[in-house]
Amino acid sequence: MPRIKAPSNLPELVKSTFTKARSEGDLHYFPTQVAILNVDSIPFQLRFSPSLANKPKPPPKDLNKPQKPFDPFENPLPALKVTDLGPSHYLVLNKFAVVPEHFILATTEFKPQTDVLEESDLEATLACIEAYEAARRTEAEQGHRDGTLGGGDGLFAFFNCGDHSGASQPHRHIQLLPIARMKDGFEADTPWTVLADQLKTKIAPFATFAEDIKLGMSGADLHSTYLRLYRKACRAVAVYTKDPLHTEEAPAEGPTRISYNLAMTKDTLVVCPRLAEGVKLQSQDGDVLGTVSLNGTLLAGTALVKNELEWEALKKDPDTLRNVLRDIGGLVESSEEDEPFQLGGPTSSGSASSAVEESPAKKKIEDRPGLKPAKLYRWVRIVGGDSSSGSDGDDEASSDEDLSDDSDESRVIDGAVLGVIETT
Repeated sequence: MPRIKAPSNLPELVKSTFTKARSEGDLHYFPTQVAILNVDSIPFQLRFSPSLANKPKPPPKDLNKPQKPFDPFENPLPALKVTDLGPSHYLVLNKFAVVPEHFILATTEFKPQTDVLEESDLEATLACIEAYEAARRTEAEQGHRDGTLGGGDGLFAFFNCGDHSGASQPHRHIQLLPIARMKDGFEADTPWTVLADQLKTKIAPFATFAEDIKLGMSGADLHSTYLRLYRKACRAVAVYTKDPLHTEEAPAEGPTRISYNLAMTKDTLVVCPRLAEGVKLQSQDGDVLGTVSLNGTLLAGTALVKNELEWEALKKDPDTLRNVLRDIGGLVESSEEDEPFQLGGPTSSGSASSAVEESPAKKKIEDRPGLKPAKLYRWVRIVGGDSSSGSDGDDEASSDEDLSDDSDESRVIDGAVLGVIETT
């Protein structure tokens, strides 16, 4: 079967369809305020949209009549449809956009969002990325400094899978954001770049499994890369949860074993296992400020909040966002040798303007027999009987191992021997 290709003018097509649909009221765009927070030396953009509170709501359902679940991708509004893409996919605008020109790759026929991705899903995604990269190269060669061809800084694609991933629709779809539009509201010297492409040099505050990819990669090779990353994430979650049903290799098709987010850029494919969709924020007085829920855009280094209390709390104390990211993405190594972990999450220094409510993952760990929540622990890598700090960013296995055994027991995951040192 011929390789899936996107239209060469895809960026222009997306832009013109978005502009027309917005002007005619067929989609809703919600402008945002933006702040850049320093999260473990990673510039993380925090966005707040006051108008999201006024997002249109569907009419109430008649509970006396049988209702077929609404599927927005079954018969999309013609004004929002961008183009068909191969025999099994099409592109459509997001009707409720926070980032301009946000569009979606959906399967033509219904396929479950919670199934393992197929080769064609990934091939079609890369085809969109390639179209934006081709436009970007043309802009550079022809001197289109105004971005009239729409290539901008390329595309960021993400996929939400499972109850804890931020997924909201059961019909399979992958979302795509023009990176240039993700920078709307920035000053020229703002240091933010897509997190997925920084994972070689930065240690994310949540577990990630990533590999390099390249333009022109075959669908088969891309799918093999995805399965390797997905299976590593499954193994990490299996160890974390001690689920005996998940000790064998995850199948290459059918329902997913875990909740996870996937992201793709022109250079990187990355999977992030998820343990929770969001975390409640509390004030120092114990009042609930709101719930910070995150989807696959966390792999771009972005977070969206929907009320001003959350917005102000996170801006005031960026460590709170770091703690949220660690709670939803598993136990990860500290990037500082002198900063040990407390069971279920990192320790914090100083006073905070807001607190993170304990996640289900944290509560699960603290309820396990044999563990002492008052103690502090950190992971170390054990080599030849000697221990060294477990802050090596290249050790992808150790980044999401959990403290589920007594401190004198070590584990082997993907070739890394790990142990726990109890500290006082």
